[in-house]
Amino acid sequence: ASSSRGLGDVYKRQASLIEHEQVTTTAAKAKVLRPYAEKVITKARRGDLHARRTVLKKIEDTEVVTKLFDDVAPRYANRPGGYLRITKLGPRRGDGAEMAKVELV
Repeated sequence: ASSSRGLGDVYKRQASLIEHEQVTTTAAKAKVLRPYAEKVITKARRGDLHARRTVLKKIEDTEVVTKLFDDVAPRYANRPGGYLRITKLGPRRGDGAEMAKVELV
């Protein structure tokens, strides 16, 4: 996400990644998404109110944040980072853009 475009699309992709536990996107967007999603999961592992409110600033969907704190984050309680797997899927049919699947490990 270039600074001029903002991070809205990254946050939306992050929300759907947490909601569906995987997302298919271009390889470039997947690489941009990884650090943001990893940081949000790390923050959710703390589980306190301040962490929840900080995450809610970025992901506005309360159901997704609830799932992140109650289901996703506890799974990674003893894992020191590396919560995502990016798998390349080959070129997209329409424009040949390299596609990738991002999933929670």
